[in-house]
Amino acid sequence: MSFVRTLTLADVAVPRAGLLRNALLIVGASVLTALAAQIAIPVPWSPVPLTGQTFAVLLSGAVLGARRAFLAQALYLIEGAAGLPVFAGGAAGLATLAGPTGGYLAAFPLAAALVGALAERGWDRHFAPMLAAMLLGSAVIFALGLAQLSRFVPGQQLLAAGLLPFVPGDLVKSVLASLAFPFAWRFARERGGIGA
Repeated sequence: MSFVRTLTLADVAVPRAGLLRNALLIVGASVLTALAAQIAIPVPWSPVPLTGQTFAVLLSGAVLGARRAFLAQALYLIEGAAGLPVFAGGAAGLATLAGPTGGYLAAFPLAAALVGALAERGWDRHFAPMLAAMLLGSAVIFALGLAQLSRFVPGQQLLAAGLLPFVPGDLVKSVLASLAFPFAWRFARERGGIGA
């Protein structure tokens, strides 16, 4: 079944974006994710810190749409794998991708693309669908993250180490984004005559 692709906020902010502008949007989102990764709070009983990364990942999807968000997060992973200190706490290298947090990182392009695809279907225009999109994106990150973390943490400790401490923050971030996006679209419609 086909669908009509709606505009994303990036499409409204940068209309008729050519190759250079799209490249700048992609690089900008990867840099934003790297900066958000530096907001890292250690969780004493877990190798996974609390960070701002996932919020940046999901926002990149909602703002950029599926393709650009996927590329932005793939670029972020390439930057880290190449040795740039872009992962949480300034970590870098292939060892980080193979380590306890690697599954979360590997999920970033997929989660961003999922949220982006839903935004392209208009899910970012109203609170409930936007909240659902954000939670679905988070679910992808948690699923892949827990799958890899299970190689490093005993099964009975897995949820305490890789899921439960992060759920309240993800819920708050998802609600905030779900409130902000409909407001941003209302503002865009009032300023530029953009359709619903």
